[in-house]
Amino acid sequence: MSEVLSGKIREKTGKVATKEVRRNGEIPAVLYGLKDNLSFSVFPGNLKDILKAKGQNALIDLSLEGDKQRKVILKEFQSHPLKELWVHVDFLEVDVSKTVKVNVDVHLIGKSAGEKMGGLVNQVLKFIHVECLPADIPQFVDLDVTNVELDQVLHVSDLSLPDKIKILNLPNEAVVSVHLEKVKEEKVEEEIAEGETEATADAATKEVSDKKDDSTKKES
Repeated sequence: MSEVLSGKIREKTGKVATKEVRRNGEIPAVLYGLKDNLSFSVFPGNLKDILKAKGQNALIDLSLEGDKQRKVILKEFQSHPLKELWVHVDFLEVDVSKTVKVNVDVHLIGKSAGEKMGGLVNQVLKFIHVECLPADIPQFVDLDVTNVELDQVLHVSDLSLPDKIKILNLPNEAVVSVHLEKVKEEKVEEEIAEGETEATADAATKEVSDKKDDSTKKES
């Protein structure tokens, strides 16, 4: 089910017009993808409510004054360099009967067996690239890591998605791994090295001592 986002077509463009849009509490936006391009504005609160409820790849019914309703998805956004707000958004108009290519976030579920043993979970792939119909775009992909042991790696081939969604990443691409932390590994290696050094030193000391004993016995 699509979510409805209302907006106003912008007759004027450029820096001055864009600043005025932002002063009115709206975000400048553009639409492209099918037959035409449009410049318009939307209220950030309405857009963020939709994305919070349905995810960043939500299929949206864009309703603009004086224009037909269009099916769109959020394509890109620009953030303010200093404040936590968006300053511009791009929307892609889609044909619901044709597939689109989008990025979908990968969410890790559970605490891995390796992590419980002191391992560090490294999520190599934060999102995957998929192709499907606009209405079938998943909000995110779950990956259960509960049974992942130390030094084990899960790959794209371990992800489970419906057949109607095609994953475009290579199957052998790593998604998550669990290894001992670097510091811990180095500490273990140092301890092993120190142990070997001490053992070598003890052996050398013993050898010298044995030679002295043999020398003393011969003199006697």
